[in-house]
Amino acid sequence: MYKRILVPLDGSKFAETSLDHVRVLAKGCPVDRVILLRVIEPVIADVKDYIGADRVREAEAKLEAEAKKYLDRIASELKKDNIPAESKLVVNGEPAAKILETIKEEKINLIIMSTHGRTGFEKWLHGSVAQKVMAHTSIPILMVVPKGSKAKKG
Repeated sequence: MYKRILVPLDGSKFAETSLDHVRVLAKGCPVDRVILLRVIEPVIADVKDYIGADRVREAEAKLEAEAKKYLDRIASELKKDNIPAESKLVVNGEPAAKILETIKEEKINLIIMSTHGRTGFEKWLHGSVAQKVMAHTSIPILMVVPKGSKAKKG
């Protein structure tokens, strides 16, 4: 039923709670690919002006290398469980938009993602990637609410 699963990860322990669900579903379905996606947002122009373009490039390169290493580590762990995982890193993108692009490009038919459960000002400031994705796709999404998040349960 589910052949291609997309798992957006942001490097947080909250996001990684979706991996237990990936393992269960991948063992019960004939999954061809599990794509682990990490989107790195662009540096704000004001920051570049303040600290300088060279320092921003250094920071971006370090962040990119760490994100790649992170995704590769998780893909390797999933492969040990015979789950066909691969990493995909997108640099300088808006997370919800890049998730939606990846859904189309990779012909995804299930998304497994967690929510941080942001509320109030935090939600206004950061937005909800999960809500944006849900509003713009018709494929199934398994939304994981991690222990310790601020999301309302029930």
